[in-house]
Amino acid sequence: MLAAVLLLSGLVAYSLTRSLAIFASAAQRLGIDVRAPPLPEIGPAEVRQAAGAFNQMQDRIRRFVEDRTQMIAAIAHDLGTPIARLRLRSEYIEDAEQHDKMLADLDDMEKMVFSTLAFARDDADAEPSTRVDLRILLQRICNDATDTGQDISLTIEDTAVPFTCRPATLRRALGNLVDNAAKYGQLAQVSCAQRGDIIEIIIKDQGPGIPPERQEDVFKPFQRLERSRSRDTGGTGLGLTVARTIIRAHGGDIQLKNRAEGGLNVTVTLPS
Repeated sequence: MLAAVLLLSGLVAYSLTRSLAIFASAAQRLGIDVRAPPLPEIGPAEVRQAAGAFNQMQDRIRRFVEDRTQMIAAIAHDLGTPIARLRLRSEYIEDAEQHDKMLADLDDMEKMVFSTLAFARDDADAEPSTRVDLRILLQRICNDATDTGQDISLTIEDTAVPFTCRPATLRRALGNLVDNAAKYGQLAQVSCAQRGDIIEIIIKDQGPGIPPERQEDVFKPFQRLERSRSRDTGGTGLGLTVARTIIRAHGGDIQLKNRAEGGLNVTVTLPS
């Protein structure tokens, strides 16, 4: 009798533990991808009810994200028309200095609109995940940057660094980081290494760095620091926002740290 009770208790405990593990795994997937497959609504009534509630929550979050993305894209798209009208009207300004200032402002606005549309497209894109070698991805990013005259160096391991990702989207994120380092820090030194269950990509520059109290601010949309992110560099203040959003969607994160010898360290960590 006692053996039967213990066996039954063990089965119940196993079932509950397994259900909790399934919910924990689903919650982790949801944090990375709101389009993750729903939970199967099977098992005891309580488990089915909890799975159904989880699936409804996931569906609401997915629709909220999609609606927000569509709204941002629509606003950015509609801003293109008044910007074009203002550009035409600027030709009637006789003061050459004011005319040039107005065109420069309109150029900034157009860049912001373009960056916002690209951000919305990335967020809505259903690009399939593929297993890639991050060394090759980084090599292409650095080669493209070098071709445009930027000073880039790349240090990679001899062995492959495989990672499952949305390649074009991740390339956009890492490309933004390399581009920022080259523009604002003169030289970008890029390295990639696998350390246990973590992939670490480090991008160093020789720029002025970022004050510690402002390092979180640069991840906010359209935030630019006066010293390093000026109109001359052509930044819109969305590059780091887009990069962190994409990296976090892949289960990773970005940390910033000033270098003792001057410049900035940007560390990207991804799960291997």
